[in-house]
Amino acid sequence: MSKPSFYNLAWRWHFYAGLFVIPFLILLSLTGIVYLFKPQLDALMYPELLNVQPAGTPLSADQQLARLQQALPQAQVSQYLPPVDGERSAQFVAQLDGRKTNLFLDPYSGALLGQQDAANNLQAIARALHGELMIGPLGDRLIELAAGWGIVLVVSGVYLWWPRGQGGAGVLWPRLSARGRLLWRDLHAVTGFWGSAVLLFMLLTGMTWTGFWGAQFAGAWNHFPAAMWDAVPQSDQQARSLNTASGQTVAWAVENTPLPQSDPHAAHKGHGAAPAPASAERIGLQQVVDTASRLAVHPGYSITFPADEKGVFTIAIFADDPRDDATLHLDQYSGKVLADIRWDDYGVVARAVESGVMLHEGKMFGLANQLLMLAVCLLILLASISALVMWWKRRPQGRLGVPPLRHDLPLWKGGMAIMFGLGLLFPLVGASLLLALALDWLGQRLARREAGAAAG
Repeated sequence: MSKPSFYNLAWRWHFYAGLFVIPFLILLSLTGIVYLFKPQLDALMYPELLNVQPAGTPLSADQQLARLQQALPQAQVSQYLPPVDGERSAQFVAQLDGRKTNLFLDPYSGALLGQQDAANNLQAIARALHGELMIGPLGDRLIELAAGWGIVLVVSGVYLWWPRGQGGAGVLWPRLSARGRLLWRDLHAVTGFWGSAVLLFMLLTGMTWTGFWGAQFAGAWNHFPAAMWDAVPQSDQQARSLNTASGQTVAWAVENTPLPQSDPHAAHKGHGAAPAPASAERIGLQQVVDTASRLAVHPGYSITFPADEKGVFTIAIFADDPRDDATLHLDQYSGKVLADIRWDDYGVVARAVESGVMLHEGKMFGLANQLLMLAVCLLILLASISALVMWWKRRPQGRLGVPPLRHDLPLWKGGMAIMFGLGLLFPLVGASLLLALALDWLGQRLARREAGAAAG
């Protein structure tokens, strides 16, 4: 009797993983392509909002804010993005008529150039779909689950692809002269192999942003010297509260750092025994901009306004080159820098993750990085679509088309160890794996019972 093969078992798990993951991979690839080319698409779609003609000396940040409030007195401003160069507009983010809105201002004339719904534009929708399917925490968990099962898909796919005495045709390159299911099989196997390492990279770097696994991973690896916060009053919020599904403010490396608090009495300390006024005065926006310039924060940063009387100004840039990352918190009354976190403060893991995320988003090396990630997205789409076509062509009428599991297979220790390890590393995958095993066992039991009843 020939030695039993585990190919059938690996195919079965590959099928189950693909059945769940492929719709997500297609969605993530399409939305990823949109977000990948954000700079080019924004320039093409919104030139009247982004571009200005230089005309003398720009207005100060305080003057720009005053012009905006004069034009839209009902706007509740929460963020300011200074122009990145002399030919770009200034941007404010505000609550306007119950909606979060991007407002664009000519920094020379103070004229309002236009507005944009912050959550209902192409890039915000693509990002929200990519991160949480636009349904909040449930969507985030589904994306995390799909990414975890995507790793199972890659591992089982490489096992199925592994050459077993075959030549290069159908293994390293597709047999384009083939027809029908064989051609689709080659397209799936070859593109899957060449894209497997990069897909694994994309899945792992994407997992760091998820709300459950990513938060636990950040908590385990993102540590800063405790002394950094010794003399700083802290709130009960973390810096991650500044990030949303449709917009990124602070870098991943600082998401789990505490948000400091402002001291309403700070600006009056050292001035004798005179009591602080009932309502302390906030520093001007231009002073925050000047602080960013003095401390050499790279252009492209944002300034988030204090949320309440104890909140802080946050200067933050999630830079294309993570070595330019910066997160600074300023006391809103004294202007004192309460925290200043840069690349040099990141640990080894944080640096690796931030670099990986920038590669993932196609920002690290400009257009070349964008084109590389576009090729990866297209490979994922081709592998996903070819898998669906193969399944459709071979599926039996009225059935899923997954091969039955042989019961004469001995325990596959290597495969069990890999699945057990993945289940421990990614708890949502582990829980869903147990559920899948239970359903698979129940389905086989029912099938055997029906077969026995039919035979009797």
